[in-house]
Amino acid sequence: MRLAADFPSTTRDDWRALALGVLRRSGVDADPEAALATDTYDGVRLAPLYDAGDLPELRAPRPAHRGWDVRQRHAVADNEAVLADLENGVTSLWLAVPPGDLARTLRGVHLDLAPVVLEAGERTAEAAAVLLGLGAEVRGNLGAGLGADAVTLARRCAAEHEGLRAIVVDGLPYHDAGGSDTQELGCSLAVGVAHLRALTEAGLPVEQALGQLEFRYAATADQFATIAKLRAARLLWARVAEVCGGGGEQVQHAVTSSAMMTARDPHVNLLRTTLACFAAGVGGADAVTVQPFDAALGAPDAFSRRLARNIQALLLEEAGVGQVADPAGGSWYVERLTAELAERAWRWFQEIEAAGGIQEASGLVSARIAATRARREADIAHRRFPITGVSEFPNPDERPRPSTSGRVERYARPYEELRDLADAQPERPTVFLATIGPVAAHTARAAFAANLFRAGGLRTVTSGPGIDPEAIARAFAASGAAVACLCSSDQLYGEHATPVAQALRRAGARRVWLAGKGTHEGVDARLYAGCDALEVLRTTFDDLGVTR
Repeated sequence: MRLAADFPSTTRDDWRALALGVLRRSGVDADPEAALATDTYDGVRLAPLYDAGDLPELRAPRPAHRGWDVRQRHAVADNEAVLADLENGVTSLWLAVPPGDLARTLRGVHLDLAPVVLEAGERTAEAAAVLLGLGAEVRGNLGAGLGADAVTLARRCAAEHEGLRAIVVDGLPYHDAGGSDTQELGCSLAVGVAHLRALTEAGLPVEQALGQLEFRYAATADQFATIAKLRAARLLWARVAEVCGGGGEQVQHAVTSSAMMTARDPHVNLLRTTLACFAAGVGGADAVTVQPFDAALGAPDAFSRRLARNIQALLLEEAGVGQVADPAGGSWYVERLTAELAERAWRWFQEIEAAGGIQEASGLVSARIAATRARREADIAHRRFPITGVSEFPNPDERPRPSTSGRVERYARPYEELRDLADAQPERPTVFLATIGPVAAHTARAAFAANLFRAGGLRTVTSGPGIDPEAIARAFAASGAAVACLCSSDQLYGEHATPVAQALRRAGARRVWLAGKGTHEGVDARLYAGCDALEVLRTTFDDLGVTR
């Protein structure tokens, strides 16, 4: 029995005709596929519709495993917290504690059952010696980066420790610096190849060298991009292994993005990390680390660590996300996106190699990532890249808490800095909304303007419904504000915007904004969807006399 037998067949042209009809009713007369498409920071065109003709010839290899390793990160030497994690669903540990604290942190941990991944930077050799000296058959990864330690540790792991790898190829620094998906992929590919060269030149066979590498990638709330990125990474590394004469599957550790985390309204991070974890699992990650929702505020507590591991438990045990290997495989959209990311990442990798490899190409890499970061920052400023709880739907009554950004270019930072500045004032800076006409005429634009100003921590007060310029001006003077914004319909602006703006000027307004369209005497500038919200906020702070 064919389930679709009673439905009429449709074609891409049928969809185009229907979509064009909708667009024309919206005042847009253009090719629907062009009008509804969007471009990523990598230049990948995301179409509104895909069909079987979009399937690429080359497909990502399917992961051999189902489910994933639940890996919790600890940057504080807390044995009680480590044991609590392992007793409640965590299956491996990622430790960024000083080497001298490792033994105490791992007291009571069965190292033959719970893999350990180290993060010790320049002290990797020291940390590895401590871990290997604990007497158990250790599993996991010693966390070495490029350098002499990596070769020494890799040779020892290959010879003596079957379940232990020596090297982490870490893509997170490229993501955290503002890089795009293909930039993260291409850079990690170049780092991986640099390790292969060093290991094989030191005498390790290709197969053993490949077996010493684990790759770490960022997982974001853009679930399809994350799924495609992890699938593209396997495809790319399979090609490198093939060219080198080796084989085997890339081992992937996905970490929910630090850059996407917010210090403001941090509970929204639970939604971001859940999406990212889901995408990482669907994308085929071998291990996933979900950052606690308050990670941008400093060291997490027991409650936020519990929520982080429970996100994974729910996805694995309740939702059954890990029961199917590569569930996105065969999706026309995901397969095409995977192929396009892989193609662009390979070209970027080739540029890096042509420049002498990842270390010699550091200037090129920095410049390219900076350009991507600038484009994203412009989108964030114009709210084309919305951040819920920060640039959109901020909570004006939220009590501030100190945040820690470190080397991570968190997307929310510019708005959060303005929020911090507003919170630091003796009285919250205020913007007056001149709501012209009845409630139905001004509500939409007043809500839009209030949302924008609150994104910078500014308070808004309204004049209430009315059209009398002098009454609105008296309400403005009583508010104590120095900046005003007109809010009404285009029709009422035509009659009332100029007299109200002039009355506000006489009442002492230093700047008069208008929410919407049109040019009117006495109005300095406009607020509208797509305007530079950060510039509006910074200008308003200056007009209010708040030193930035």
